[in-house]
Amino acid sequence: MIKVEVVFAIPHKATCIEVDVAEGTSAEQVVMQSGILDKCPEIDATNLTLGIWNRTVKNHQVVKEGDRIEIYRPLIADPKDARRRRAEKAKEEGRANKITGGRPLS
Repeated sequence: MIKVEVVFAIPHKATCIEVDVAEGTSAEQVVMQSGILDKCPEIDATNLTLGIWNRTVKNHQVVKEGDRIEIYRPLIADPKDARRRRAEKAKEEGRANKITGGRPLS
């Protein structure tokens, strides 16, 4: 048996569960065995995106002693679109050069 941790966080609450599992257990199996799906009904068990120590992994990735399996929430906005909107706003406000996008000359 090995000890691993399952973590799920939302802005106002984080849930962390330590689990003992057999060697050779996949990340998805650990999540199912942990009981975190009962404690956090907002998790979509049919569409899990998992990571181990901040690195996205496939659900069938075998876990090792001391791993922290993280359950990721779906993105609300596309990061590229959000950055593009921020850059356009900075240009409009004069905080960025309208041609190069860099900082304006003082």
